[in-house]
Amino acid sequence: MREQADLTGTGDRPDAEVRQSLARVESYVVEERFRGWDPYDALTSPLFGLPVLRSSKWIRIAATQALKRSRYNLRPLLGIRKGYNPVTVALILEASAYRAATQSDDEVGHRQRAEYCVAELARLQTPGFSGACWGYDFDWEARYGRLPAGTPTIVATGLVTNALFAAYRLLGLDEALQLCERATGFVLNDLPRHPGDGDSFCWGYYPGDRQRVLNATMKGARLCAQVYSITNDEELRRAAAATTSYVRQRQHEDGSWPYAVGDTRSWADNFHTAYVLDAFDTYRRATKDDDVEPTIQKGWKFYRTSFFTSECVPKYYPDSSFPVDATACAQSLLTLCRFDDVEAANRLAHWTIANLQCADGHFAYQLRRRGLVKIPYMRWSSAYFYLGLSRLEHALQGGEVPA
Repeated sequence: MREQADLTGTGDRPDAEVRQSLARVESYVVEERFRGWDPYDALTSPLFGLPVLRSSKWIRIAATQALKRSRYNLRPLLGIRKGYNPVTVALILEASAYRAATQSDDEVGHRQRAEYCVAELARLQTPGFSGACWGYDFDWEARYGRLPAGTPTIVATGLVTNALFAAYRLLGLDEALQLCERATGFVLNDLPRHPGDGDSFCWGYYPGDRQRVLNATMKGARLCAQVYSITNDEELRRAAAATTSYVRQRQHEDGSWPYAVGDTRSWADNFHTAYVLDAFDTYRRATKDDDVEPTIQKGWKFYRTSFFTSECVPKYYPDSSFPVDATACAQSLLTLCRFDDVEAANRLAHWTIANLQCADGHFAYQLRRRGLVKIPYMRWSSAYFYLGLSRLEHALQGGEVPA
């Protein structure tokens, strides 16, 4: 493991290295029983059950940010236990679906794990809403809202249902499709809609929310389009088209999208841009709406030229090579494969294996200017890389995007 910051590419290497890395991270996530810490789990410390800490918004935000930015894992000292996050289960589900669909030595085992994950996601859904929905397993305090653990969001629900839909497409798991169909009820009925021009709108991040976060609303569009491609439900197509139109109208001339509209979060970063691109591509494939193709190509050009070094190492922001972030790297594998840039994905995979994978198989959180942050985050890093490398293995064998 390299401790010094090194952004030199490794070039092409035999696929055996990817397979070996994949086996190591798979062993890690299985041995940990899909459980782990999270960059945003500070509020699960028993300290935040105390009266002042329980109620002070700014102390809670500061604590979350401080722990997230720390180079050292202070969670055991703070009494923070490893969590069991529905999104982690979803990432492992999607990885298992790709692995079962790939020429693998353990196709049956991967299918069984996928079936187990579908059952777990059915169990972990948040009750009390119009359809299936999911949230994170920790309290989350941010400038724009307070979300108790389990509060369903369009992001968590969108990530879970995308994995479920992949499991249906790749493995024919009907239970996975049924959960996706039920989740459209949550998106259509429980999330607020903020109007744009004409019939366009942006879904809120969670029930009652007033934020307009572009990658979030596109996850809702993706779910509706995916289910429409099976059911031909016109209400789903119309909703997907309307919120997709909202996001198309907010694309900048250079091809970028701001993170949010109507507040100060106007920046563009690597993985949120990738989320938007992936969702647009799924929408186009599922609805046959080729009118969005120029938008996709413009966004892809910005993404590919702005968020990677010449050696295919992901940049967090267009103007900064650091930090090199685990989620940005893992999501880049998915997006590069989706847009048929498998050679770049392969180069990136070998770089991350050399620079971010640790001795026990987990992937480090970030490579910063002053060195590597090895904290073992499950959702943010290891489960995500398990999916990214599984998708790359699938792509290297000629596997197509499920939708």
